[in-house]
Amino acid sequence: MFEIRHKTTGQVIETIPADTLAGADLRDLSLVGADLRGADLRRAVLDFADLSDADLRGANLEGAMLRGTHLNRADLTGANLAAAKLGSEIRAATTTLTGANLTRANLQRADLRKADFRHTQLQQADLSRAQTCCADFQGSDMSGVVAHNALFLETNLREANLSDADLQDSHLNGANLMNANLKGANLGSQAQDGFTVMNLANLERADLRGARMSKISAEGANFRHANLAGADLSGAVLCGAIMRGADVAEADFARVELATVTMDFANFSKAKNANVPSYKHNLR
Repeated sequence: MFEIRHKTTGQVIETIPADTLAGADLRDLSLVGADLRGADLRRAVLDFADLSDADLRGANLEGAMLRGTHLNRADLTGANLAAAKLGSEIRAATTTLTGANLTRANLQRADLRKADFRHTQLQQADLSRAQTCCADFQGSDMSGVVAHNALFLETNLREANLSDADLQDSHLNGANLMNANLKGANLGSQAQDGFTVMNLANLERADLRGARMSKISAEGANFRHANLAGADLSGAVLCGAIMRGADVAEADFARVELATVTMDFANFSKAKNANVPSYKHNLR
């Protein structure tokens, strides 16, 4: 028998008729405030369970089923959620992690579609190859996160802190990055011929100072009033992008075609290697 106790009172919350929680069926259980530090929950089925305020530091949830699970304010610091299933095509059947702590958590290859990560702590977490399509990360601290080849399609990253994040080869098509902090972020590629994609993304008023964006594909992206000072945009594809009022001082535009870019009131006089067409007006 396996007893699950409360993290503060030590009271037994649930008794599981097994010697381990690996592969256990814990669906729909109320495990609020449970002490599951370092627990082996590999491939456990936790669909629609309530783990709000639970202590899951260092827990192994690899391959676990967590659809519809409540993990609000749970502490998942250093937890292994590789290949875990938190997402769904139906938003009501996805995991909610509002206010949770996922610092240094492993979310590689995890299904996070439409999951609720608002105001979570994800510092230095690994989301490489994760599926985060339409997930909500608004206001989350994702500084230093590693997300190689992740799918952030139409993901809400508004006001998220992605400073020094490593987003190489990721797909951010249609993502909302309004007022996001991407200072020093790496939006390049690990491959010589690779690139990060953020077509139609909304980066209005985003902080991209010093960001590495070489060869990025940002067709139709909105950089209105964004801060791109010192960013490396060499070789970027910016067809139809909007840079109206953007700060591009010291940004590198080597080999960038600017013919279809909206540049009104942007300070391109201070940009590096910018081949500005003669018919462009209202530049600063």
